[in-house]
Amino acid sequence: MKAVTMAALLASTAAITPVLVRAQSAAPQSPGAATVGEIVVTAQRREQSILKVPLAVTAITTKGLLDKGVTNSAQLAQAVPNLQVNSAYGSTQPNFSLRGISVANEYNSNQASPIGVYMNDVYIAPRTSQGMGLYDLDRIEVLRGPQGTLFGRNTTGGAINFISMEPSLQGTRGYAQFGYGNFNTFTGQGAIETTLAGDQVGVRAAINVAEGDGEFKNVYPGGLRPDSTNSVQGRLSVRVKPDDSPLDVKIVAYGGRNDPTQAPVFGDLPYRQANFFSVDENSIGHFESAADGVSANIGYTLSPSVKLTSITSYDIGNENLVQAADGSPLNILDVDWKSQFHQVSEEARINYSSERLNLVGGLYYGADETATDNNFAIFDIEGFFQHFIQRRQSYAAFVQGDYNLTSKLVLTLGFRYTIDRVQYRDGNAYLYLGAFGGPETPVATTVPCPTPAGTCAFNPAARFTASNGGNAPTGRVALSYTFDDGVLIYASYNRGYRSGTFNGGSYTSSAGIDYVNPETVDAYEAGLKGRFLDNRLSLALAGFDYEYQNQQVQDLRAGPVGILVNAPKAQSYGGEAEVTFRATPDFSVNGSLGLVHAQYEKLTLQGVDLAGNDLPFAPHVTIQAGFDWRMFDIASGSLTLSPNVNYYSHQFFSPFDDKNSPGTGQMNSELQQPGYTLLNASLAWKKGPYVLRAWANNLTDAQVLGYGLDLRGAGFPFNFLVPDPPRTFGIEARYSF
Repeated sequence: MKAVTMAALLASTAAITPVLVRAQSAAPQSPGAATVGEIVVTAQRREQSILKVPLAVTAITTKGLLDKGVTNSAQLAQAVPNLQVNSAYGSTQPNFSLRGISVANEYNSNQASPIGVYMNDVYIAPRTSQGMGLYDLDRIEVLRGPQGTLFGRNTTGGAINFISMEPSLQGTRGYAQFGYGNFNTFTGQGAIETTLAGDQVGVRAAINVAEGDGEFKNVYPGGLRPDSTNSVQGRLSVRVKPDDSPLDVKIVAYGGRNDPTQAPVFGDLPYRQANFFSVDENSIGHFESAADGVSANIGYTLSPSVKLTSITSYDIGNENLVQAADGSPLNILDVDWKSQFHQVSEEARINYSSERLNLVGGLYYGADETATDNNFAIFDIEGFFQHFIQRRQSYAAFVQGDYNLTSKLVLTLGFRYTIDRVQYRDGNAYLYLGAFGGPETPVATTVPCPTPAGTCAFNPAARFTASNGGNAPTGRVALSYTFDDGVLIYASYNRGYRSGTFNGGSYTSSAGIDYVNPETVDAYEAGLKGRFLDNRLSLALAGFDYEYQNQQVQDLRAGPVGILVNAPKAQSYGGEAEVTFRATPDFSVNGSLGLVHAQYEKLTLQGVDLAGNDLPFAPHVTIQAGFDWRMFDIASGSLTLSPNVNYYSHQFFSPFDDKNSPGTGQMNSELQQPGYTLLNASLAWKKGPYVLRAWANNLTDAQVLGYGLDLRGAGFPFNFLVPDPPRTFGIEARYSF
């Protein structure tokens, strides 16, 4: 089947290539015509034009983020085809889904995303740390498809690399930006860079702050408004590059704090409001989170063809997410999700380049630790306290080479071998009597306890410990061909994997603290990239077919307890198209199309056969389209309109789709979102270093559910649903120097 699928992908690419090449050669040559700008990426751990990389890559610049209204990582789906971002915690702990691959309905903080998230090439393990604001970035690179060779574990679906601005060693520059929006939202952002010591030492400092009221109304008397804004982040970058020296040192330190009110919840049916953007909740909590870290990227050029790089990092973070999960004025379910994170990593690699060979290889070590203390209060009379520490260690060696078989045909071979070790230790949990946030009286130990909750006497010294791990080979094989006019076609096979893990959701019995196996993806992809029509049109096409095994999904069962299981087999196939067309120097169009068909081929949960069901957070169609139109000059400045529209087809939030397990009370038909459209727009006036911008997101006030979780099957009289924000708008003023 794979051979047939790859043949079809290659045939499609071969069929369209001559047409595009003819269009290129027949295009009128207009030296003064507008062209699409060049974007340089490091998707293969070396600098290349994005149109020369035989991968499906989306690169978004700072301007692109502004034009599309993207201010945090939870909004990235508006800029990348086949990407979804959903979460039980609003924008605080985003769950990324690429081409149907995601954490599914998993919500515990100890689980790693199958979409690897990086900051300046440093892997960020805690998903809470991935939800910080986007500011002072050079670009974001989104690599679709498994990246198991150069990026490593936990990249079964792809990788997202946030690349910040760095000191250029060319004088002094910076910017200051201030804004105000509805819901009384104030924002401020800025950066300043200066060069010292004869253009050999540079320093850049950046800050981002935001403060605003809750975006949802709360009809409960005196109740807080959910989904407020309260964040501050900062970054300090230092670069040292002595004259006539092969050394280039880049040190980046960052810190961030978020403390918004919790995301809104639609829970108990009698208290759901007719107004979609309202709740009736007596105990709105706060989602506190923090992330801090420092990294050192040290490059040393041994010769024009050999460069050594060392990237060392240390990162910490914490979350304290106090959440009323029932969406009602009743205290049915209140949760305090509390975790602390620590991680260290080291990657040492060597790059070699010659006329026929580009090679990168290296060694990697990473360790991360999650210390969790969760509190689940039920009906404000009893609850469960849970504590555990999870530690993961990863060792890897990797190599990838691009060999020029001819001047136009390139063979890529890559291999990585990873050793993972996972420990679950100091595990203990108990059932208590008492109100949420008040004194607790322990009644019974539930971890360690192999039998149902309440059957083991309370033992404060009891602890549960387990360990496991595995070894994983991953790799890449690709062929790419570049035509005389620069059009690139490629075909590839990639294998990626996500490490095994322990179930963090079990607190009612140690029998549920199971180790789930690693998940793997075997991915076949073919694509085309190039520029046409006198370089005014940039086009990228990709088709893919995945064999997805052992996806780690959460099964909520009566108890209430979550059990982590492996979905034995799934398949995902589809394609993407990205296009930019600059019709004139003053008008350009951009758009993308994502198609995906992701279904389980083998999965049974709670006695229900789910084969043929869609994977969660995998809409079959995503469309983004927009334009930038420099309309006219006014008051000695230019006025530019940049609207964009985003369409997402129907998607489910649970592996059950709309099926129910008999006798559980499930109502899984609620856990889905029909197709919807978001319309955003901005109008910017620019004069020299000054920019004044008005913007609006979700102009039509579309009513969208972003996340849903079955709590009926777990024993509660409601499901847990999280809506996306309403219409937001505002103005910004920016000065650059």
